[in-house]
Amino acid sequence: MLDRVSSKLRQAFYQRKRSGAFQRPFDQSAARKLLLLSVDHRIPQSQLFPFHYYAGALRRDLDMDVREVVAEEYGLEGHPKNATTICFQTQFDISDEALVTLVARIRARNPKARLIYLDWFAPTDLRLAARVGPLVDAYVSKHVLRDRARYGEPTFGDTTLMDHYGRAFGLTHTEQHFPVPEAFWDKLHLGPSFATADFMLPVFARGARPQGARPIDLHARIAVGGTPWYAQMRAQCAAAVDALDGVNCVTGTGIRHHLFLRELRGSKLCFSPFGYGEVCWRDYEAVMTGAVLIKQDMSHVETDPDIFLAHETYVPVRWDLSDFADVVRGLLDDAPRRKRIAEAAFARLQDYARAGRFVSQMRAVIAPEAGP
Repeated sequence: MLDRVSSKLRQAFYQRKRSGAFQRPFDQSAARKLLLLSVDHRIPQSQLFPFHYYAGALRRDLDMDVREVVAEEYGLEGHPKNATTICFQTQFDISDEALVTLVARIRARNPKARLIYLDWFAPTDLRLAARVGPLVDAYVSKHVLRDRARYGEPTFGDTTLMDHYGRAFGLTHTEQHFPVPEAFWDKLHLGPSFATADFMLPVFARGARPQGARPIDLHARIAVGGTPWYAQMRAQCAAAVDALDGVNCVTGTGIRHHLFLRELRGSKLCFSPFGYGEVCWRDYEAVMTGAVLIKQDMSHVETDPDIFLAHETYVPVRWDLSDFADVVRGLLDDAPRRKRIAEAAFARLQDYARAGRFVSQMRAVIAPEAGP
């Protein structure tokens, strides 16, 4: 209950500041002025929260003042202007016209600013590279394909996952290719993923891995629906869980988030299957609550901080789940191994949060002139 209340109060506090204090004019005494132009949704907001959480360190280390305004509302009288750096987000399906109009409005109020695009989207593709790349100085993604050469290849469908599961399930997809200009690679930077959300980052920075009894063997709440490839992929995951015999599993959907996290704190293992992209909220929620993360093999994805170190911070299964039952039973029979993996995963994110590594990670993006 205290965790839930604390999380709600923190979220309410930042919501109030986003609608008030974060929009006030910059402190003119700051050498650097960072403006965040946001999409008002919990997923993109997880990218922006660390800028506020580490605002003190940004001011101390970079003499940087931080403000935030919803991107679609930016331009009203009283909104911050003359920023030296601007990080902006857009909707997933923004049109060319809307994109150019937004950038022009940003440039008009901040003509000398370094402009950075924050890609908060789920897929590992870089579909906006050709459209956004020429308009910005840097492009930050939460995750990318480890083999960059794969971006030069067409996919059967829009994404890596659509390609694989479309072929596996014999679906009708259209071949797609999102071009990535050569000049774009110098602008691409890898930023953090969901671990920086407002209900997780403070836990990793100040908390400890939950201890106590874990009567649930496997937490596996899996929504099945959506587009054809997604629905079949998730149905395959749900079927693999249903086929387990003698394993105490939590399944189903429709539970409130604080109860979902409470269940995870009582679980030995958490199966976090792919969503519309490879990296999911639940990957980090599992680590935060001390459950061992099981997930389809993530060796093709690069993230930072990286919690996808096979058999060290998570346990991979094959994409066809043919080894799923053996992996689950092997972990349930090996308590010391579970403890080692869960502790290593939590420590990796705790070290990132406590050291304030977000600041050094983003320094080359938001203030390259400040040096390493």
